[in-house]
Amino acid sequence: MFPPMPGSLPRFLALYTALFAGFGVASPFFPALLASKGLNPTGIGLVLAAGTAIRLLSGPAGGRLADRSCIPSRVLAGFLMTAGVLALGFLPAYGLMLLLVMGLAESAVLAPLIPIADALTLLAAQGPPRFQYGWVRGTGSAAFVGGTVLSGFAIARFGLPSFIWLNAALLAATSAIALTLPRGRVSRPQHPQAEGGILCLLRLPWFVRLMAVAALVEGSHALHDSFAVIRWEAAGIGSDMAGLLWSEAVVSEVLVFIWLGRRLLDRLGPGGAAMLAGLAGVLRWCVMARTSWLPAMAAIEPLHGLTFALLHLACMRLIGQLVPPHLAARAQAFYGTVAIGAATAVLTLVSGPLYAGLGSNAFLVMAGLCALAMPLARGLPRTGEG
Repeated sequence: MFPPMPGSLPRFLALYTALFAGFGVASPFFPALLASKGLNPTGIGLVLAAGTAIRLLSGPAGGRLADRSCIPSRVLAGFLMTAGVLALGFLPAYGLMLLLVMGLAESAVLAPLIPIADALTLLAAQGPPRFQYGWVRGTGSAAFVGGTVLSGFAIARFGLPSFIWLNAALLAATSAIALTLPRGRVSRPQHPQAEGGILCLLRLPWFVRLMAVAALVEGSHALHDSFAVIRWEAAGIGSDMAGLLWSEAVVSEVLVFIWLGRRLLDRLGPGGAAMLAGLAGVLRWCVMARTSWLPAMAAIEPLHGLTFALLHLACMRLIGQLVPPHLAARAQAFYGTVAIGAATAVLTLVSGPLYAGLGSNAFLVMAGLCALAMPLARGLPRTGEG
């Protein structure tokens, strides 16, 4: 890609702010919208599961389209505008079949957004002028929280459909911002074998190892996301304190993205950082398996900054520095929608039976997954500073 224009960092910060705020205004309230449209719990689950399934296909396909485009930022803008228009289609839609079709279409165009944005950001961050990917991604995490709060106020005042208008407006704004990004023109590969796409990536031993580590550690969050609040409430922790515990995790994520993560990466390398993320996961899930004592929960929730944000930064550094530019978006899409997405979907599916059968000891299974990831992480290559 051509070097980014001077001052590109503010544009990437604006992109991630609008994009993740758009996700934040919609994600928590989308199931409630489906219920208001006449869907029962089975129908809601079907729409959400179908959306997850289509992402496994559309994410890599969208990444391939961006990689093959001369100006991938315009591909990103096109997906964003399409997603905004489709979002408005949920306002008149009613009934299972129409909502299922709308959900499939919307999920298909949403899936490539973060992979393409991450690929563009990582390439631009290598400069000149250089900047840290973590600054941009941390801003996005904070914006997601802000979007959720904004949407809550809007729904309280204007009703549930208001979040759809906010989501569509933010996606349209993100599309406009994407058009201002550095063009990011990718030169065509010099050899035919360079067009191997996903198969070319899967022939790289370090890439397969990295995807396995990400799937194990990131996927282990599925049980927490599904049953942590249920477990806390059963132990007498009220919704207000549960919200604070969840906020702790988000704050730690932002701090690692913006400040601590690069320091740990430069000192430990991606492999060492991934091992630390796995170790943090073992500790976090073992404590959750043994107690729901509020001070203990308050002590371990900030480990989310290591189990998620630090591992994500390690993955971004390896993908950003070792994957050829013409495969960047496909690598991001495989990482986000296949490795993590499929693992999370499967582990979310089994979380119910695990928790029903084992209770809190189900978290020991998640600790085991993190332990399995640690020796795999040890063999990851070390790269230069990011």
